[in-house]
Amino acid sequence: MNDTITYLETLSNAHGVSGAETQVRRVIRSLVQEHVDGVEVDAVGNLITWKSGTGSSRLRVLVAAHMDEVGFMVVGHTNDGALRFETVGGIPARILPGLTVLVGPDALPGVIGIRAIHRLKERKSTNQVPQVSDLAIDVGARDREEAQRLAPVGTTAVFATRFRQTDASCIGKAFDDRAGCATLVSLLHAPRFPFDLFGVFTVQEEVGLRGAQVASYRIKPDAGVTLEGTLADDLPKEDSDVSPTTALGQGPAITVMDRSYITPPRLLQHFTQVAEREGLPYQFKQPGIGGTDSGGIHRAGKGVPTITVAVPCRYIHSPASILRKHDLNAWGQLVDAALRSLTPDVLTPQLSE
Repeated sequence: MNDTITYLETLSNAHGVSGAETQVRRVIRSLVQEHVDGVEVDAVGNLITWKSGTGSSRLRVLVAAHMDEVGFMVVGHTNDGALRFETVGGIPARILPGLTVLVGPDALPGVIGIRAIHRLKERKSTNQVPQVSDLAIDVGARDREEAQRLAPVGTTAVFATRFRQTDASCIGKAFDDRAGCATLVSLLHAPRFPFDLFGVFTVQEEVGLRGAQVASYRIKPDAGVTLEGTLADDLPKEDSDVSPTTALGQGPAITVMDRSYITPPRLLQHFTQVAEREGLPYQFKQPGIGGTDSGGIHRAGKGVPTITVAVPCRYIHSPASILRKHDLNAWGQLVDAALRSLTPDVLTPQLSE
């Protein structure tokens, strides 16, 4: 587990908003290239690795984790040198005022501020949550020309958060899905699997599962597994009868159904039986929430049986998330064990079903 946490720290500190994953891709490539049989980057930016199996199975299995994180993109400049921006991926505007960000490949520091206070006063109350259009990134530029030079339109920005850890937890940005990337790196470092393994670090998941669909069409896998950092909303609620989507400390979360995909029952049963056999904790993610790369993977060719297994993270899509090391460790163990016992029978429905 210590290696996975080291990978997570490096990847969490890297910058890679959707569509600008270059830095993350370089880090991952350096971590895996000595442990796989091949590495390449496809036309959309996915990092595709492959590792031949031991020969006891003819399956082709795709394991995916997305490199991109939510963040910001510069879309314009004001006369006084501020950067107008749009969010990339789902970030609530209410958390943004006063946050520090890092802009562009040189990590230029900036602060998100209210750019037009008079517009707020025109509303019913200045206590209302500002919209993104009310905000701008201040990088200290003196005028429009300097702002354009420092951060041209299309420049991306990320939360200025550094990774930290306690005895039990990890804290940092972009655990959705650098946690998945770190765990996939560890899987690629492990001994060979019975089947040919394709470890795919995908792009643009946060804006539409785009990289996963491209990769799956190319690889034509027999099965897919998506590794994800998922929402844990296990904090106190007004309605005590409402179950959390997932909870920290209860093991990895297996998706039964979300907005992009429904897991095949046989694959779901396989992962839960392996968890129980190995004595590993697990939980089910509450159905109907969000979507993952599984929604893109399963559409390829004649269809791909796919499952999402995630590590619960509080405060995803914000400046800092928190996860439990216990969950991270159990997650890696479950995925490894379930993959090593995966057979064609698990993937093929019987005519009687």
